[in-house]
Amino acid sequence: MPGVAAGPQSSAYDTLGRGYHRNRRPDPTFGRRILAALGDSTSVVDVGAGTGSYEPRDRTVVAVEPSRVMIAQRSPGAAPAVRGIAEALPFRDGEFDAVMALLTVHHWSDFRRGVREMRRVARRRVVVLTWDPAVLWQAFWFVRDYVPVVREMERDLPTLDHVRDVLEDSTVEALPVPHDCTDGFFGAYWRRPDAYLDPGVRASISALARLDEATVRPIVERLAADLRSGDWDRRYGHLRALEEIDLGYRLVVARRS
Repeated sequence: MPGVAAGPQSSAYDTLGRGYHRNRRPDPTFGRRILAALGDSTSVVDVGAGTGSYEPRDRTVVAVEPSRVMIAQRSPGAAPAVRGIAEALPFRDGEFDAVMALLTVHHWSDFRRGVREMRRVARRRVVVLTWDPAVLWQAFWFVRDYVPVVREMERDLPTLDHVRDVLEDSTVEALPVPHDCTDGFFGAYWRRPDAYLDPGVRASISALARLDEATVRPIVERLAADLRSGDWDRRYGHLRALEEIDLGYRLVVARRS
């Protein structure tokens, strides 16, 4: 299979994804859970694969990714990447043992069609990493106190319940976020608030990267001031003693008969 096939002309991640190889490195704890969810599948499609952070190295993997920028950041030894979209996977019915999609469904133009395509090409398992907004928006201090605008902006995105509606007979597993999480997604820095002051970190989190500067500046200034004054620690210093926290990230696993 060729390293990169022809496909979509552009992707939002041609802009948003430029720093992913630095800030979105695979987290070992998440990696173990994802690998366990794939079971003994020997062939896997990674849909919306990005840089391929969690692709297993001990089995046949093909990545599907629309963004040239993301594909260019894949390591030299990464699985071959086909430039394409979830809604039209270029594979035969049941061609792979498993299909996975990790923190990507909310970016698809038609998530129902994309999830059905995953079911179509998977013989045995479909694995989706998404989140439960009812937990994330309530449990995460950053949303409650600093960026409630993200809650409003992402209110209609497809998340846990939407995915389960399309994936029949699925199970859900909670993925607590470790305090030293190396994959810099939105909730990764719950115990390291200073990280959200870093423009590079924010640029690798789509929910923050999409905010304009006029919105971001007062958020960053307020968080910086609260950290300097000790106000953040007075409210949330107890978090520094926790090893992990449940922020609503969930693995949805559907086993095909």
